[in-house]
Amino acid sequence: MRALLSLAIGSFGIGMTEFVVMGLLPNIARELVPGAWAASPDDAIAQAGWLISLYALGVVVGAPTIAGSVARFPRHRVMIVLAAALAFFTLLTVIAPTFELVAASRFLAGLPHGAYFGIGALVAADALGPGNRAKGVAFVLTGLTIANVVGVPLGTLLGQQVGWRAAFAVVTAIFLLATICIALFVPKHPGSPGRRLRDELRVFRIGQVWLALGIGAIGFGGFFAMYSYIAPMITEIAGQPEWAVSLVLVLVGIGMTIGNIVGGALADKDLRFWLFTGLVALGAASVGLALTAGWIVSLVLFAFLVAFCGSALSPAIQTRLMDVAEDNQSIAAALNHSALNIGNSLGAFLGGLAIAAGLGLVAPAWVGAVLAAGGLVVAIVAYRVEDRTGRHPDHRMPAAEAAQTAITGSIPTQG
Repeated sequence: MRALLSLAIGSFGIGMTEFVVMGLLPNIARELVPGAWAASPDDAIAQAGWLISLYALGVVVGAPTIAGSVARFPRHRVMIVLAAALAFFTLLTVIAPTFELVAASRFLAGLPHGAYFGIGALVAADALGPGNRAKGVAFVLTGLTIANVVGVPLGTLLGQQVGWRAAFAVVTAIFLLATICIALFVPKHPGSPGRRLRDELRVFRIGQVWLALGIGAIGFGGFFAMYSYIAPMITEIAGQPEWAVSLVLVLVGIGMTIGNIVGGALADKDLRFWLFTGLVALGAASVGLALTAGWIVSLVLFAFLVAFCGSALSPAIQTRLMDVAEDNQSIAAALNHSALNIGNSLGAFLGGLAIAAGLGLVAPAWVGAVLAAGGLVVAIVAYRVEDRTGRHPDHRMPAAEAAQTAITGSIPTQG
């Protein structure tokens, strides 16, 4: 149990370091790009949104390459190095004096993210044994869930009151604690000496894998277009005080948590139907948010629904990817995380472009609706190609199990 708790501490820190920036964008923009802030706060916020995109790009690059490259090394030692790297790169965010250096630190901090969850899932699965491996993975991932419900709102509140760097200082301390606990309590865990990155990358030869990644990268970007700019929507559009951002983030975190659970159950019943329906629902919720963001009650309601729909789609996307990846299951799990973080980067980037173009702070919600529609188009194409060729996947991963790995991209287990 101490081993699982040690890993969960790291996942809590990852949840905070990835998402707390979204509630602090105005504060970061005000300090790091003061000239742009003085000229146009909207433009400054859009520029600060690059920090979200760069972290996500770090995850995209690091998830498959690090996970594939270190597969042959003892996993408990790899986890120590990954947790220490997360602490170091987050510390750079705290002390970096300029926007450019903070941006570089955010990209670096994203690199170990996916590998931590992927390899940590294997360690957790082994810790509880064959009959309880999925429970072990789920326990580790509770850190991410708690981070979205508790850590991110509290970190946002701390950053607003003390300064945004204070929130990342707390995250650095959490990663240091995780590093120490992993070194002390995670038992020795051998790697797979015969595995090489070159073998893992064969998954890219499968066309349906690219389409599944496209669904996640485009469709899931609809959620992040909203989430990345939720703070200025609350304060500038709905006219609420800064402390209200933390309360809304709590509800968004709850929506994500419930959506992940419900989405797994729905996708188990009919994956294709739920994938299509979920993308339509995500687009509709984004439109509702765009039309009613001026009223705080409706903003909260539709932000909750966007979070619910986006998170409910995650296990369906994960399941689809695992279904079509044939015998490349491990790298497929890491690639899922890359795809969802491309969505993170794409949503934040396009939302920022829309704001910078003078379309207003509500524009990211419209961008989210367009991205959800784009994901739906890719999904339709993927299934039509599958039906036309008659090549249906033999491997079927339960979506309820995929829900445990969808947001984090961790390697699935069979209970």
